Amino acid sequence: IAASVIAVVGVMGAITAFFVYEAFQDWRLCFYIGGGMGLLLLVLRANIMESGMFAEVKESGVTRGSFIFLFSKKERALRYLKGVLIGLPVWYAIGILVTFSDKFGKEFGIEGVDPGKAIMFQYIGIAFGDLSAALISNYFKSRKKALLIFYSLTMIFLFVFFSSWNNSTERMYAVCGALGFSTGFWAIFVTMGAEQFGTNLRGTAATTIPNMVRGILPLINLMFLDLFQKSWGWDIIKSGIVTGVLVMSITMIAYYFTEETFHKDLNYLEPEEMLP
Repeated sequence: IAASVIAVVGVMGAITAFFVYEAFQDWRLCFYIGGGMGLLLLVLRANIMESGMFAEVKESGVTRGSFIFLFSKKERALRYLKGVLIGLPVWYAIGILVTFSDKFGKEFGIEGVDPGKAIMFQYIGIAFGDLSAALISNYFKSRKKALLIFYSLTMIFLFVFFSSWNNSTERMYAVCGALGFSTGFWAIFVTMGAEQFGTNLRGTAATTIPNMVRGILPLINLMFLDLFQKSWGWDIIKSGIVTGVLVMSITMIAYYFTEETFHKDLNYLEPEEMLP
């Protein structure tokens, strides 16, 4: 639950950014405000104590914090890959559907959709989704069951997004908010990805997995824009649907093979043997 609370505070930044820009109409000032808040956060971070398990790892002398070490064994690399792939729907929704909501809106016959406002509604949904995902995970004593519920909701709202029901700006914003809620499993998937690894690599996994998911967005965009639309001549709706089907299919396969970690004992280290 603590990780989800942190994630909620984080996504509230995107909501705040919208209102700050609306108030000042100066993107440079928004950057100054964000930078100042970042420096304040850095000062607060300096006072946080490390966990006992991590302190023991520092004294043990084993390899820790090595990104390359994540790929020193095939099985470990696959664990990492699965940890990345289970988070793909989040940035498909943010980077494709909501970012291009004005263009999708025109194809649906909707005028006046503001992508900035759509993103705000989505992040409001994400904030509620993150809290709900944590509570559901604790209720079922399972991270995978919570993820499955939110994957199912995501597929339902994807259907609604591309359906004839989505025919006004109000409904577009509502669907974007609903997609935000259904993809509000960010904290759960990052936690689950980190828990796949021993203490000496857990921090590295926790910080790099979400960045890898963000880094895959340009590849999704390449498929959505350059391949499907520019090369194959598909319209934006068909491109969006096929991209969504591919993303959700890859995610569900990775989910199926990902280990449940809710009751996992995390007090262990990743072995240093360089095995295949």
